[in-house]
Amino acid sequence: MTQRLYIDVHVVQTVPPANLNRDDQGNPKEAVYGGVRRSRVSSQAWKRASRRHFDAQAPESDRATRTKRITNELATRISLTTGLESEDAGRIAAALLAQLGLSQGKKAGDTAYLLFYGNAQLDAVAALVSERAADLAALDEKALTEAVRELPVAESFRTGHPVGVALFGRMVADIPKLNVDAAVQVAHALSTHETQLEFDYFTAVDDQNEQDETGAGMIGTIGFNSATLYRYATVGFAQLADNLGGDTEAALDALDRFVDSFALSVPTGYQNSFAHRTRPSLVAVVVRNDQPVNLVSAFEEPVVAEAGIQANSARRLAEEHITATEVWGDTPLYEAASHTFTTGEPRAKDTAETLTQAFGEPVAFSDLRTTLRARITTALEEQA
Repeated sequence: MTQRLYIDVHVVQTVPPANLNRDDQGNPKEAVYGGVRRSRVSSQAWKRASRRHFDAQAPESDRATRTKRITNELATRISLTTGLESEDAGRIAAALLAQLGLSQGKKAGDTAYLLFYGNAQLDAVAALVSERAADLAALDEKALTEAVRELPVAESFRTGHPVGVALFGRMVADIPKLNVDAAVQVAHALSTHETQLEFDYFTAVDDQNEQDETGAGMIGTIGFNSATLYRYATVGFAQLADNLGGDTEAALDALDRFVDSFALSVPTGYQNSFAHRTRPSLVAVVVRNDQPVNLVSAFEEPVVAEAGIQANSARRLAEEHITATEVWGDTPLYEAASHTFTTGEPRAKDTAETLTQAFGEPVAFSDLRTTLRARITTALEEQA
């Protein structure tokens, strides 16, 4: 069993006017922290953005899907591999999944909740009946249910997890055997400073009527704000390796993909209206063997704009890390950072120096990922 290793990922990122993650009123989510209102992006929003980012770079079979329509998805696979009509494939799919005891939704064929699974896992379930699908289709409902009762459907979902499920886990309240403990915790992204909700008042002209009528064909508003965000996530490497069947190399690959995708992904809310995609100004990783440490307390006192906010925010984060290691006696196994601040810029000089004191000389993001993998490999060898 891999001993405790936690990989903390700290990100400072500035986004322009945007509505990354809306609340029930359609406005950007917010939270009060340090006595002032902050911009907030929920952990779920950035988890999904990260998952979509690394899935886009993976083969279809290595991706994960979260849906209520698992019965229809399984039926489609059965139909494609066996040539059965969709109705017969649907009956077999329903019989196979019935043994899991999934609660049924209001719509026929849907489950009551979203189920997170790997595409390869569902392919494996479809393969269980590929050689006898025609015979199964000829059975009545009772006989069909009995014929597939002993097939290892649940086992197909308990092994061979894709990166998404291995990282973020799966919770099925009424079927504990399908649960997968998450290897990743993601904090809600929070602005390092106070923010104000603003509104974009927009009009749209009807192109067909602009010669005959004056005024707008449509009027509306969109809430937005702009913010320098602190983002944090932590990966429990032992849990990640366990979720991947004890495969250390697969866990190292999954960790690398997560760090890349967490750092570079952005939620897509209202992206066509705001084109808000930016890169982080700072990505820092810290490998620990005691416990994860969120450094959001660096911003409990909101950063005040002087010549911008992001440099002060990055410096605050570095100072908090230095303080934590000094006060609590923390000795991280590894720490490194990629950032955009240089000593050649007078306004960023103090920030760059403090970041170097906290995380060492800055490295390119690709090098950060490479050295992170090497350092964890070394730590695992030392543990062995």
